[in-house]
Amino acid sequence: MGDRSAVPESGAPTSAPPSVSVSGAGARPEAGVSSLRWEERPEGPVLVLLDQTRLPLEEVELVCTDVPALVEAIRTLAVRGAPLLGLAGAYGVALAAARGFDVEEAAGMLERSRPTAVNLGHGVRLAVQAYRAGLRADGDGARAAAAALEAARTLHREDAGASARMARRGAELLDELLPGGGGLRILTHCNTGALVSGGEGTALAVVMEVHRAGRLRRLWVDETRPLLQGARLTAYEAARHGMPYSLLTDNAAGSLFSAGEVDAVLIGADRIAADGSTANKIGSYPLAVLAKYHKVPFVVVAPMTTVDPETPDGASIEVEQRAGHEVTDAPSLPGAGGGFAVAPPGTQAYNPAFDVTPPELITAIVTEEGVVSPVTRDALGELRTRSRSGNGMMSA
Repeated sequence: MGDRSAVPESGAPTSAPPSVSVSGAGARPEAGVSSLRWEERPEGPVLVLLDQTRLPLEEVELVCTDVPALVEAIRTLAVRGAPLLGLAGAYGVALAAARGFDVEEAAGMLERSRPTAVNLGHGVRLAVQAYRAGLRADGDGARAAAAALEAARTLHREDAGASARMARRGAELLDELLPGGGGLRILTHCNTGALVSGGEGTALAVVMEVHRAGRLRRLWVDETRPLLQGARLTAYEAARHGMPYSLLTDNAAGSLFSAGEVDAVLIGADRIAADGSTANKIGSYPLAVLAKYHKVPFVVVAPMTTVDPETPDGASIEVEQRAGHEVTDAPSLPGAGGGFAVAPPGTQAYNPAFDVTPPELITAIVTEEGVVSPVTRDALGELRTRSRSGNGMMSA
């Protein structure tokens, strides 16, 4: 079992569930972000997570020793973002197997923790399949657990590689859509960088590629209400990498479009249906409508693991409904106050975690295997077929 309490580097004691210990990661602006890693410790293997609810003021790690602790970290958004949730799901299965817990029960708990994020279930199933295959081979639980861990590590490597390829393909697409070589003003929503990936991320990885090429004039960062993933996390990553960025409230985006200050919108995705309908953090759909009206490219960047052929269209995507207090109360940040009510007692809140953007509002979907534009069911299906055969494609 983990420590019941631990002291972060700041010296402030932090209570934690019995299966989680908390350690200070320290402020390392020059270092790469490690959002998730597996560690072998004398008392047994653990999954170490960067607690994203404590950013940007503190870099604190959660040490999960069992699946209930990991599920709680997922539900509270300590670990979040579609690709990273896939990794967390796979490593969670490996953790259960290595520590002798019921793997099937653990898999079910993990899959139910965030229903919209298709990557989570994908990662869980990959690791469970590897575990079952290991058991069928010789019935050795230790070797089956090792197989589950190897499946998680393979997914981790593949995600890092996918991130790099998406960054390159996305930057090339922007060069095609916005030729001329001038600086680009890119608007993004929520957080899609290294904090959500085994690599540099999805949409923010594309921005990083543009920045390295000297073409990023301005990154417009939506706050992303109600939990401020843009303000807390995207601004944190942009600052670490020296990007020119500005923060805005979500409802200020329209004024930027009307002033001609946005060249492209780049977002990630938590699930892409077979017809190209895309579920992403709440507030994405209004940006797509604005972009369409103002003739600005609206680009979705996501790995192939986010494309779900079993979900036929946007209406079939299950949208997670979160607790009302996330809307009625201000977010609480360590050392910065917050957590106080901003609405009268008893106020009912509508708090979907995601909205769905129809394919006709999406200029292109960028994956590691290719780019689909225009976005249609047939084009997305062709990309899936070609990706399985090892050939990416660009749909005209």
